[in-house]
Amino acid sequence: MLLGASGLSKSHGLRELFRGVSISVADGDRVGFIGPNGAGKSTLLRMLAGVEEPDDGVIRTQRGAVVVYVPQRDEFPEGATPRSVAATAALSAASVHGDSHEAEVLGGMILGKLGFPESRMDDSASLLSGGWKKRLSIARGLCEAGGRPDLLLLDEPTNHLDVEGIRWLEQFLTRSSNDIGAGACVFITHDRTFLDRVATRVAELSRAYAQGIFTVDGSYGEFLRRRADYLESQARAESALANEVRIDDAWLGRGAQARRTKAKGRIEDSAERRDALADISERNAAASARGARVDFTASGRRTRKLVHAEGLSKGFPDERGLPRTLFRGLELELTPGSRVGLMGPNGSGKTTLLRTLCGDLAPDAGTIRFADPKPRIVVLRQQREDVPESTLLRDAICPHGDVVDFQGMPMHITAWSRRFLFKDAQLLQAVGTLSGGERARAHIARMMLEPADILVLDEPTNDLDIPTLEVLEESVESFPGAVLLVTHDRTMLARLASSIVVIGAPDGSVSVVASLDQALVALERAERATQERDRAIGRAERAAMVETPPPQASLRKRLGFKEQREYDGIEAAVHAAEEAARCAETLLHDPVIVADHVKMARACQALDVAQAKVATLYARWQELEDKRG
Repeated sequence: MLLGASGLSKSHGLRELFRGVSISVADGDRVGFIGPNGAGKSTLLRMLAGVEEPDDGVIRTQRGAVVVYVPQRDEFPEGATPRSVAATAALSAASVHGDSHEAEVLGGMILGKLGFPESRMDDSASLLSGGWKKRLSIARGLCEAGGRPDLLLLDEPTNHLDVEGIRWLEQFLTRSSNDIGAGACVFITHDRTFLDRVATRVAELSRAYAQGIFTVDGSYGEFLRRRADYLESQARAESALANEVRIDDAWLGRGAQARRTKAKGRIEDSAERRDALADISERNAAASARGARVDFTASGRRTRKLVHAEGLSKGFPDERGLPRTLFRGLELELTPGSRVGLMGPNGSGKTTLLRTLCGDLAPDAGTIRFADPKPRIVVLRQQREDVPESTLLRDAICPHGDVVDFQGMPMHITAWSRRFLFKDAQLLQAVGTLSGGERARAHIARMMLEPADILVLDEPTNDLDIPTLEVLEESVESFPGAVLLVTHDRTMLARLASSIVVIGAPDGSVSVVASLDQALVALERAERATQERDRAIGRAERAAMVETPPPQASLRKRLGFKEQREYDGIEAAVHAAEEAARCAETLLHDPVIVADHVKMARACQALDVAQAKVATLYARWQELEDKRG
């Protein structure tokens, strides 16, 4: 057993997060933590990492085990680059013995394994997208452990990752190679597809359970079945106990004369049953509590067409000042009842496309026509920054006095806030002090007061727990207007989207498909095209670098005869290794191999070996370049 925790309890002030929680992690486990917002999942993970002390309980870690913790927020020193972050972290790895050159080689190898191209390793870490920052945080943790920690603890690793990043993380956690990976993993997530594909065990932290936690071996689907059985059994136990308490009440309601002859023990047993009933009733109430009550208000408009886009194109200069087309030739029509999903890698222009479709940005080419009068558009923004952080919660969710008008009915602010799981005392709390999930719920509460023809949801799943996500899906499903949905949550897209627009191809071409499976295929095609373009740019840049080599005498002075021969042939070796890796990757998409788990395992192993060879060659190339000066 790598780690064992028993009887853990934690309170913040007068608020008890959890009590008596026990959990164990063995080598090979991938434990997915879920639970409602505020249950204490992040606190529990920090305890397992040794970052925070429990109020009560014991945590035991296997002697010599290397534990790496990757927090939810990705923060790096000012001016840091991926290469410097990885090299600095690798210095603490036992395998490099404090050697800075060894640390840089290890850091470069791990960055390459995690998908960082050489051209991005010296970019500023502060300018990376959320998905690349998350990869860098994981790379930093792996570097600290020399590439293979015994236990990897991840807090919300899928937040801000695009679909490509999430699928990469799934493969990384489930198919670790010999030189990089984790012996076991514990992660917090609200991504149901990710949970189902990665977890070998699911643990829910909640007041609905007698021990504060409910753990099931198997996938998320198996967890849902077992939890339903458990809660049904607990509900039956409450009913049976309630009957016993009613009998006790009838007996205790008799006169003192009748009770004098009864055993004193029965009175004590009755008190214990009453306490047990109160406890189990509280647990069942917690189990039946759903997420925030979300119900968007439609305007009731009967217009047949709300938005019609024809030949829509938009682009911006890239970081080198060269023109970059985000999307081109888009044909799209929004009608009442249509639910359009937008997919693409981080930075591909999804938010730009949203703003163009809403009329906030003018297209470079094409036309966009709105119904007359212009449809009312309500937006849930990704960054949740519409309300200043100093604003009180009561003013954020109820901007006009103490009463809101929701769908024609007046509702007091306390009743309105309780719909979104806020306590009355929180109404006087500043928005900036709320958790991510609470801020998301406050934003939704504000949105629901505005009648809409079109709902625009930009990454609505960030920071929301699974019960609230399910309620949000139900509300969007029943909304009679049009919906534009940007999300990397594949479960939500599969349930809600009637069509999906995929952007991100290097030439700006757009795919409009009818299902999530088709969208994932289009996304993979765009990713491959982007990788081919990046490789071509890299080859061109390397060719430009060697067009004016230093004098041969100087080369021979810095490189030995064998090193010079190795250097002369290393570019061809890199190209051959990259081609071998591409061939190995192609095999993973062969239906014959996918259907045979033995062949699939061999194909995965071959891909790992090929990718490791590419990374080694690149590291050696860089080493020879440095030696040449």
